[in-house]
Amino acid sequence: MPQAIETFPNPAPQRDYLISHECPEFTSVCPKTGQPDFATIELDYVPDQLCLELKSLKLYYYSFRNEGIFYEAVTNRILDELVAACQPRWMRVTGHFNVRGGISSVVIVETGPPPIDLA
Repeated sequence: MPQAIETFPNPAPQRDYLISHECPEFTSVCPKTGQPDFATIELDYVPDQLCLELKSLKLYYYSFRNEGIFYEAVTNRILDELVAACQPRWMRVTGHFNVRGGISSVVIVETGPPPIDLA
């Protein structure tokens, strides 16, 4: 069962603004080999009424530590569960998975076009 994701009221719900978080210590387990997978998870979102509380976000990420799950599945699951928790105007999750077997992987999932220019 995933760790509960806590939120708090957006202090400026009247405007679009970008929140970015990076977790360079994400780990899960390869479901084929049982070996650990290491990644940096980047989270970008434009909040609506709620923002994600960072300690619970960290504990949520750590809850995958012993879970056997493919890169694509974990990245999509993180997006789905974080969207369900805070209902943002827009969200993107990027998983930068470390080299294993000579290949590094990046998986990017998002809810749709961002409401603001992110350039």
